[in-house]
Amino acid sequence: MPAEKADHTDAELVLRLYDLRRETVMRKARNDLFEKFHPRSYKDVQAVLKRSHPLNTAYRMVSSYWEMAAGFVQHGILNAALFAENCGEALFLYAKMEPFIDRLRREHAPTAYVNMEFVLKESPEAFRRLEIVRRRLEAMAK
Repeated sequence: MPAEKADHTDAELVLRLYDLRRETVMRKARNDLFEKFHPRSYKDVQAVLKRSHPLNTAYRMVSSYWEMAAGFVQHGILNAALFAENCGEALFLYAKMEPFIDRLRREHAPTAYVNMEFVLKESPEAFRRLEIVRRRLEAMAK
């Protein structure tokens, strides 16, 4: 059960998560994924899941990072609202993958994005921010 109110431990964990995002390899993976990965079909998702795809490492690194961080919320280690306020990138990745998650789970990874979905159900703030991200992605696609 997630904590009701954020405390100093939550803040320290959010700062540590931020610090890890600045690590050189992670920063490159994040930049590559968000600049170059814009799935329009499940075929695009299938492609990035192949180890030979140039964005495979970035996808695995970034998606597992954010799922791990969202798992902290699911296990009551990190406050959901505080996480939501500081995980815009996770919401962007989720929104990009959202149309394909059911099929991804059936065909490749049954637990894909379950922690992020928990955060979205648990935190009205996360869901509100996801709506904003969805609109931004729609505008970017035009």
